Amino acid sequence: MANSVERNVVQPLGEVNFTKPKWEFTKGLNKFQQMCETIFLKKGYLLLLIGFLLGRALILAQLTPFSLPFFAAVYFLRKEKAPIALIGLIAGAATLSIPHAVSAFGISFLFLLAYRIAKKWLTNEIKALPFFVFFTIITGKLLEAFIVTKQLALFDGMMAGVEASLGFILTLIFVQSLPLLSVNKRKQSLKIEEIVCLIIMLATVMTGTIGWTVYGLSIEHIMSRYLVVLFAFVAGATVGSTVGVVTGLIFSLANITSFYHMSLLAFAGLLGGLLKDGRKIGVSAGLLIATLLIGMYGEGGGTLYKTLLETAAAIFLFIFTPQALLTKLAKHIPGTTEHAAEQQQYMRKMRDVTAQRVAQFSNVFQALSKSFSSYDKPSEWEEDEGARELDYFLSNVTEKTCQTCFKKDHCWTRNFDTTYDYMKEIMNEMEYNHGDLSPKLSREWEKHCTRSKKVTDTIQQELTFYHANQKLKKQVQESRRLVAEQLLGVSEVMGDFAKEIQRERENHHKQEELILEALQEFGIQIEQVEIYSLEQRNVDIDMTIPYCNGHGECEKLIAPMLSDILGESIVVSSEDCSTFPNGFCHVTFRSSKAFTVESAVAHAAKDGGFLSGDSYSTMELGCGKYAIAISDGMGNGERAHVESKETLQLLQKILQSGIEEKVAIKSVNSVLSLRTTDEIFSTLDLAMIDLQNAGAEFLKIGSTPSFIKRGDKVIKIQASNLPMGIIQEFEVDVVSEQLKAGDLLIMMSDGIFEGPKHVENFDLWMKRKIMELKTEDPQAVADLIMEEVIRSRSGFIEDDMTVIVAKVKHNTPKWTSIPVHKIRKMAN
Repeated sequence: MANSVERNVVQPLGEVNFTKPKWEFTKGLNKFQQMCETIFLKKGYLLLLIGFLLGRALILAQLTPFSLPFFAAVYFLRKEKAPIALIGLIAGAATLSIPHAVSAFGISFLFLLAYRIAKKWLTNEIKALPFFVFFTIITGKLLEAFIVTKQLALFDGMMAGVEASLGFILTLIFVQSLPLLSVNKRKQSLKIEEIVCLIIMLATVMTGTIGWTVYGLSIEHIMSRYLVVLFAFVAGATVGSTVGVVTGLIFSLANITSFYHMSLLAFAGLLGGLLKDGRKIGVSAGLLIATLLIGMYGEGGGTLYKTLLETAAAIFLFIFTPQALLTKLAKHIPGTTEHAAEQQQYMRKMRDVTAQRVAQFSNVFQALSKSFSSYDKPSEWEEDEGARELDYFLSNVTEKTCQTCFKKDHCWTRNFDTTYDYMKEIMNEMEYNHGDLSPKLSREWEKHCTRSKKVTDTIQQELTFYHANQKLKKQVQESRRLVAEQLLGVSEVMGDFAKEIQRERENHHKQEELILEALQEFGIQIEQVEIYSLEQRNVDIDMTIPYCNGHGECEKLIAPMLSDILGESIVVSSEDCSTFPNGFCHVTFRSSKAFTVESAVAHAAKDGGFLSGDSYSTMELGCGKYAIAISDGMGNGERAHVESKETLQLLQKILQSGIEEKVAIKSVNSVLSLRTTDEIFSTLDLAMIDLQNAGAEFLKIGSTPSFIKRGDKVIKIQASNLPMGIIQEFEVDVVSEQLKAGDLLIMMSDGIFEGPKHVENFDLWMKRKIMELKTEDPQAVADLIMEEVIRSRSGFIEDDMTVIVAKVKHNTPKWTSIPVHKIRKMAN
């Protein structure tokens, strides 16, 4: 027991002692990094170092176009650090010669003087800055040449123009690249232009190291090769070779003997980027191979041995570069794995935040729904509400009658119970007998009260107000209940939406490879396969295939093969074909529905008019359901047409939002009942058919029965609900029926159902006519029923008529599945 306790105590202590040095090292590294950021970035000493190197950088051995553009960019972007940058520039120019230092200071002073004078007239300083640099350089260099030689030659003007042009371009580059060196400017990714500007700036800074050597090794060669392998490792062959070309070009302009160096750097960037899968060793090998191949042909003022030593020094720096720094740099360069992961993490974060906000809104709506519905539940103080309302009622009566009566004390002080019971009985009898009192109660009340007539009249008057208040209270309560149901429906929709947002594309790499292998073995070229879902009846696959010349490979070959592989019918959901032969087609494959619905309609307006009070709609909802609806506005003509049409439009939009059918119908009813005070009502006949299992739900609001013809059998669908808009609160009766393939669903308005003349039983007459039909074509059935009703009326159309016939069929794919051999079918 003691040993076990001792082990339990010693082991945690050992773990703490083991992890403590690692934790302290990480803490020390972070502290060192923060100290470097404070010294070099925040205090601006990095600008001092860069200014020193740029101040001594030359092009063609005599041009110094870097000083003023750098100073102008620093002055424009970080004015408080401009003196530090100027000190660095003058110090760097002084390492070349004193006249160079004086020239750098003079041109900078001339720029400040001209810029300060013209600043008040500038509207866009960033656009004017390169022009100020251009004219300042050309003016300063011409003035310098005139002071030195006492004359101006054509060569002096040409060199001044070249240096001013370079200064114009470098100003644009430095303005783009300097913000990247700021600790306060955190960018998610760099543009290609920003990457090139940063490379140019780094290369120009490194030209300031020309002539520096350590143990005979050239600093500029080591740093340039280190820069190339760094970007090749981080961003690949394209960016690596670009860095090599740009860096080598700038070095060759600074020193003509370094021209061969451009080939070495470009080749090293290309090989290093191609071998980046080998990590640092592979990139280093690419630089070493490029050094050997190029170094054999161009000596460049040194031996091959010296060039190899410089390469070894660059590889040494690269190998010991912290991986954290490389990863941090890769996050800012588009096309890298780290950048893609960073963007994916950002998108995931935004998705989670959005889903969280939607879920919060869902909770708010749910809380509001509970708040509204809580008023419908009786609480303790509401149990005696009836007695309290009776007391208020009698108080109002006595206030208007008994307060001025001389027998008030006699009735309400000495005989309180008797008077109270008499008034209560009078109120009850008037309420149930429509204002009449029984003779017995009337005589007894006249004996008891000296103002009996006035009291009874007042009670009758107060009853009118009481009933109005009760009706209003009931309407408010019903409205609360309706609002609570609507808010709950919105809450459920938003909750489902939040869950959909958080759904990620599942990892189906193995299944994608199997599909790709199966299709390629069949001889079909596939560029890319992306599987989003393999759920039964909910398959979602995207493919990219070469241009098929319009032969229909997706529908005729790929979809049938997917049907065999996945074990269910797959069809082409959408197809975006290329407009040129060498392009690609993007295709989406999804599960086909088990059933389809073919619908047809026949309708006619009263007396052959143009506007019918009936409206109809057939729509396929996004949730795999098919809706058929008929609405009949009260009366005929334009007003009834508008009412029925608006009813269906409102219902369609609510259903497409995902709200449940009952709540949708109650919402429409609420709008219709509150929108107008006129007695304009609408009926609604709604059928919702599930296309996966052919289950149907019928919601009938004041509508006529529907019929299902299944072979020689006719099934009647009927429900009893008042038309919409009459009352605010009503229960929706839902009738469910399982449909089968081949069934005919016949829905009609009252103009069809009650249209036949001299018919006592409309149900039997309609069943018989449907039974006698010899065709199963939906349009023919609709036309025949319409014709039979009109004929029974001797050709007269006495009401608006609408009949919709829908036929349920199995969804048979156009192309059968193609067996795929030697490929094991994937499990869902």
